[in-house]
Amino acid sequence: MLDGMFSFVLLDTRDNSFIVARDAVGITSLYIGWGLDGSIWISSELKGLNDDCEHFQCFPPGHLYSSKNGGFRRWYNPIWFSEAIPSSPYDPLVLRRAFENAVIKRLMTDVPFGVLLSGGLDSSLVASITASHLAGTKAAKQWGSQLHCFCVGLEGSPDLKAAREVADYLGTVHHEFHFTVQDGIDAIEDAIYHIETYDVTTIRASTPMFLMSRKIKALGVKMVISGEGSDEIFGGYLYFHKAPNKEEFHRETCHKIKALHQYDCLRANKSTSAWGLEARVPFLDKDFINVAMAIDPQWKMIRPEEGRIEKWVLRKAFDDEDHPYLPKHILYRQKEQFSDGVGYSWIDGLKAHAALHVTDKMMQNAEFIFPHNTPNTKEAYYYRMIFERFFPQCDRS
Repeated sequence: MLDGMFSFVLLDTRDNSFIVARDAVGITSLYIGWGLDGSIWISSELKGLNDDCEHFQCFPPGHLYSSKNGGFRRWYNPIWFSEAIPSSPYDPLVLRRAFENAVIKRLMTDVPFGVLLSGGLDSSLVASITASHLAGTKAAKQWGSQLHCFCVGLEGSPDLKAAREVADYLGTVHHEFHFTVQDGIDAIEDAIYHIETYDVTTIRASTPMFLMSRKIKALGVKMVISGEGSDEIFGGYLYFHKAPNKEEFHRETCHKIKALHQYDCLRANKSTSAWGLEARVPFLDKDFINVAMAIDPQWKMIRPEEGRIEKWVLRKAFDDEDHPYLPKHILYRQKEQFSDGVGYSWIDGLKAHAALHVTDKMMQNAEFIFPHNTPNTKEAYYYRMIFERFFPQCDRS
């Protein structure tokens, strides 16, 4: 029955026993560690365990840990988790209602909030539904019925242009934040310290989000709604074009959802939390995931000859001629990586900067310096050096 995004520890003071639990897919971050003296440590950040634990690890999503039983137990066991191939027919109205309910559920708040709007399909749908249901909420009575949206990018980036168009269409108050490649490079170390990973794609995307979150919080906003999770559920990444059959397509979406806590959820949670900002993700609503993952995956398959691009089932569900949610070209806009959407020169700038700090000789010896997950590019090596400086024990743990 547990729902929402959470990590918690419940302590029974009568016998000092405790239970630890993490939300279904790992929207929030949580780690567990063990000390040489037999102590057990729980933290929402690696840095809370790094100096005091002999061994520590990510607390698995959808699990609880009981001190009495001394082990983990999975509490989240949806049907899709077994990766059995579903057979429910695709009903666009059922999918639409499920997502609208997921967004509306996340409008329960008494703090100033807004939507992270990149101008892509996922964030634009979140903004559209939020804008149409905001008026009757408690938040609207306190903070106004006009939705605030936020976007970040390099000057002239694809996201900025698309987000501005969506904001104009929806009539939202749009906040556009610009950064330069040098601004991003200057923030890399702080970003890695807060997001606690050396994964290249995550760092590329986290840094602009980290910069944006600081500016959003400075405006007095305390919560944002974001579009993470859709690509994993619906096979939105471009490599899904290569899926040989619906069985492999479905299994890959299951694997992607199960790994979200290591990548997109980690980015969204830690980039915002670093500044005291809460990020809510309606695509990862338990009920919505159940509906979306029950659809026969043949409907999710990418069929260009039939006019079905990636995430066609989601696009079609909101393609309403009488009451359009979005302009057609936004509804059918192709997927951009967040790190690409904020500006194509961002990645080129990161690679050039890393090349100034990592020599060819350093790369030749990389397997000896970093035998675990050896970096295979200069950019990856550069991030790894920064990460190791902050978290020197993580490799052996």
